[in-house]
Amino acid sequence: MPKCRERIELRVSNSRFITTVAPVFSVKEAQAFIREIRDEMPDASHHVYAFKIGYGASVSEGMSDDGEPSGTSGPPTLAHLRGADIGDTVIVTARYFGGTKLGTGGLVSAYGAAAKTVLEAVETEEKVTRLRYEVVIPYTLRELVLRLLKEHECLLEEETFEAEVCLRYVIPEELVRDLAKAVGDLSAGKVKPVVLE
Repeated sequence: MPKCRERIELRVSNSRFITTVAPVFSVKEAQAFIREIRDEMPDASHHVYAFKIGYGASVSEGMSDDGEPSGTSGPPTLAHLRGADIGDTVIVTARYFGGTKLGTGGLVSAYGAAAKTVLEAVETEEKVTRLRYEVVIPYTLRELVLRLLKEHECLLEEETFEAEVCLRYVIPEELVRDLAKAVGDLSAGKVKPVVLE
C-alpha cells in the first residue's frame, strides 16, 4: 500500500492529467477520497478513478471512466494498479481538456501512462496485521519481557503496576507464537500472553 499521497502531472496534446494516489482501507474511504479530489478540482473535464482494497483472495475493486469513452480510462488505470501488485490504494486522474481530441487509443495510452507514473513515484510499505495482547508478569521478569517485546517488534501501549506488572502491546500476527514460547520458556511455563478483543 502507499505510505502517503503522491501526485504527478502529465501533459498530452495540451490536455493536463493530474493523477493522485493514496492509501485507503475501505470502499467508503476510497469514495470519500474521490469526492475530495472532485471538490479540489471541480473544473476538471473528468475525474477518472480506480481502487483496489485488500490483497490476495480478499479484494474489492472499482473504477469509472467518468464520461470518457467506455473502457478508455478506468480500465487502463485499474490494470496498472493490478500490475503494481499493491492493495489498499486509490488512484484519481483529473483531466483538463486541452482542445485536441486524443481518440480512444490516445486516451488509453494517456490514462495508462498517468497511472503508471504515479505508481512508480509513490513509496509503498507492507501491510502487517497486528493483534493486541497483554501479559501479566512478576516484577522480576519485567526487564527481560520488555526486551522480548522489543525483539518481537511489539509496540507497548500500556504498562500498569499492581501486585504484578501488566503489559499491553500490539504484535505482528506472525510473531505471536514465537513470543508466547519465549515468554513461557522465560517463566518456566507460568506466564502466558492473552489476546485482547
